Amino acid sequence: MDGKGCPEAQRKERRFWVPALIVCFLAFLFYLGIQYISCKNLFMAKWGLCKVGSGDFEKQWLPKSALFKYKLLWMAPFLSGGGYGSEAISFATAIEASKLVPQFKIQQHGDLENYEFWSGLPQKIRRLLVRLAWRDFNVEETVVICHSEPGAWFPPLYQTFPCPPFGYEQPLYVIGRSMFETDRLNKEHVERCNAMDEVWVPTQFNIETFARSGVMESKLVKVRQTVDIEFFNPTQVHPLPLSFNWQVFGPSKNHSNFFSSKPYVFLSIFKWEVRKGWDILIKAFLQEFSAEDDVVLYLVTNAFHSSSNFDQDILSFVNKSKIIEPSLGWPTVQLCDHHVPQIDLPSLYKAADVFVLPSRGEGWGRPHIEAMAMALPVIATNWSGMTEYMTDMNSYPLPLDGMSEILEGPFKGHFWAEPSVNSLQGLMRHVYSHPVEAKARGLVARNDMKICSCF
Repeated sequence: MDGKGCPEAQRKERRFWVPALIVCFLAFLFYLGIQYISCKNLFMAKWGLCKVGSGDFEKQWLPKSALFKYKLLWMAPFLSGGGYGSEAISFATAIEASKLVPQFKIQQHGDLENYEFWSGLPQKIRRLLVRLAWRDFNVEETVVICHSEPGAWFPPLYQTFPCPPFGYEQPLYVIGRSMFETDRLNKEHVERCNAMDEVWVPTQFNIETFARSGVMESKLVKVRQTVDIEFFNPTQVHPLPLSFNWQVFGPSKNHSNFFSSKPYVFLSIFKWEVRKGWDILIKAFLQEFSAEDDVVLYLVTNAFHSSSNFDQDILSFVNKSKIIEPSLGWPTVQLCDHHVPQIDLPSLYKAADVFVLPSRGEGWGRPHIEAMAMALPVIATNWSGMTEYMTDMNSYPLPLDGMSEILEGPFKGHFWAEPSVNSLQGLMRHVYSHPVEAKARGLVARNDMKICSCF
């Protein structure tokens, strides 16, 4: 006999592994203690989602059986038609579909309602928003999320319904969800961020700019945006016929050389403001192409605290910039300023070959990820929010000439990017000349958006 079956031998084995188990158990308790110390003040920890050394909120951390035990009120400009509103709708639909928050309500806040935007939403989204808005519960028993620019947070800097409705004391917990496009925040925004229990931002760029501006780092959590890859699915839609209000440049339709074939479409979607870099885009396009190229720059825009004379603004800019008309004539620039319903956006992206937007700064870049989900190659500025998801493999990051100071308006003294006109010319010519490569990069983008579609 080898003795292993004897009681004395079994006691010797226990003396070996029992202390080992105790050491492992104590190490586990030590790890939990570190987690608690690091995360006890974070809302994410209440869901078991806080991870030492990271501000990310990743879906894979979420237990399948977890249920959020608090009432949740999400206040945002759901019906404004702007970036915050679109983002808020995507969060609301994702939360409701997850079934993890059984007591969930939404409320309009931070901007005016836009009936055109509301009427253009898919019917199932409208039904969902109505259902969520009609729910009612007491704010004292609720976690409140203020999803807007910080100037709308309590006390608001302008006339809007405040968030949280009656200050910071009544709710169980208050979270600010925001982002910013420049290199810093105003002090009024910093004060309101620091009044929150937490501040959610979508990118590492904003983690850094908020902290550098004075927002307490312990309050900052990175929560990426979502994109509905089923709604923005290139295999499920047909191209939208591209109508336009003005053809700003290029030959008329009845001209014999209007287009010798289907044109290569550069699409840009933005609100009309200097930050979006429409001047950089126009200059690069007009200097790089001529009527000889079967290309069209298709601009979809709307007024933003500006006039609606977009075509006149473009012509005035070209004259002041002394851009010389090519000997073969101007390339085609078409402009659409009528509202494109949300339900038609996938078809609009489907009609394009490339999405291009040389903006001077973005908090995130919602049209960018919609275009990428639609497998479009994207040319966009390699600075600010876009650096969170754009790479040399899935898009065409646009280099900078440097940074420029904002000289007027509420953010005077801030800095933002100055995208390179010459580099933009080169990238636009490159994708036009290498359409197979550009399409392949768009497919990589679509796949990356599948991976990043969770919040």
